[in-house]
Amino acid sequence: MDPEAIAQETDAGLVSDPGTLLLAIGLLVIGFVLARLAGVALSRALRDPLGSHRTLVLQRIVTYSIAGLFAVSALHQLGIELSVLLGAAGLVTVAIGFAAQTAASNFVSGVFLLGERPFEVGETIQIADTTGVVLSIDALSIRLRTFDNLLVRIPNESVMKSQVVNFTRFPVRRHDLRFRVDPVVDLEILETVLLGAAEAPIVLSEPAPVVIFHGWSESGLEIQLSAWALRENFLEMRNRLHRDVALALQRARIPLGYPNRIVELRDDETSSLRGSRGGEPDAGEAR
Repeated sequence: MDPEAIAQETDAGLVSDPGTLLLAIGLLVIGFVLARLAGVALSRALRDPLGSHRTLVLQRIVTYSIAGLFAVSALHQLGIELSVLLGAAGLVTVAIGFAAQTAASNFVSGVFLLGERPFEVGETIQIADTTGVVLSIDALSIRLRTFDNLLVRIPNESVMKSQVVNFTRFPVRRHDLRFRVDPVVDLEILETVLLGAAEAPIVLSEPAPVVIFHGWSESGLEIQLSAWALRENFLEMRNRLHRDVALALQRARIPLGYPNRIVELRDDETSSLRGSRGGEPDAGEAR
């Protein structure tokens, strides 16, 4: 269809009556207000049973649907035929379809994320090398605020293909402190010292702290001290545990393990070293 003919048909169908124009504007305003109110009401009613993730998606679907219906009604009042506009937009739609493959993939991935619910808005997650708090979960991407106050947008397709770590899903977390000590240390004394260092108010007694011996290495004995804390106290517990363990090992005079190397020189190797100096006799041979 000729674009000029479409424009002429559209202009011919427009209504110039001021009352009709005011009615169309009123429909747009009412639709916008109702869409906002319906979205807020839906969010308050479904946030607890469905979670913030699903509620946010449903809120946007309802809001856009109501606004779209009132927008179509306003255009109809103005005498604008949608079939004419859609016919003109059909030529552009074909070209956009080829460029929208990535968007379609992100949208489908967003639907799978909606059903799987690996994280919610407000939770702290790690995707690949990015860690931050989830700000929003959109149809095509999610937005994170990192701990250095940066905004990061990650496409939903990348989220589906990456490993996602949720740090705040469960109420308690465990920290594993691993280090090495001298292999001659008394293990019973070492265990008593470490468990005493883990006795802090923010360290949970259930599950109780535990000391794990991983075995010997070239640097000494591999030790792991594991302790649990509430999610909101985890960072404080981790920092305090490192400090208390270091002080406890110093007071008990328990040395840490360091890489050791033992070099042995045999008689034949000593002779070869002497020959490499050009055959010069040593002081004993000169006498």
